[in-house]
Amino acid sequence: MSVKLEKIVKTYYDGLEEGKILGRKCKRCGAIEFPPVYACNTCGCPDTEWVEISGKAKMTSLIMPAVLSTKPENNDLMPYCFATVEIAEGAGVNAMVQGVSKKNRDELMAKLPVDVHAKIIQRGEVKTVIFELDEGE
Repeated sequence: MSVKLEKIVKTYYDGLEEGKILGRKCKRCGAIEFPPVYACNTCGCPDTEWVEISGKAKMTSLIMPAVLSTKPENNDLMPYCFATVEIAEGAGVNAMVQGVSKKNRDELMAKLPVDVHAKIIQRGEVKTVIFELDEGE
């Protein structure tokens, strides 16, 4: 069987440049993959299509960065944590979440899951997606 591979990485980053966060939706089971991959991780079907992600999500777990793993290039993102985030469309992803500090960590952990939203930021030569606490969290 010959499969024609789409340039998923290019399409994804082109979308970010246009202000769109894209994922892939399985035509068989409807699962959405984010970040996008070629085949569905739920049923294995390679028949997927591009969909725009809403950006709404829930932070389901978090861990604060250790001093030794805090990189100077991330100082502009402070405060932040590393977290498991479930997007509204269903996919789970490990991500950075802005707005989490040692001061609010315990309160947020007691309230999990907590509402967050995706945002596109410029990192060096490319744009990427991180998440940020919703207002009031």
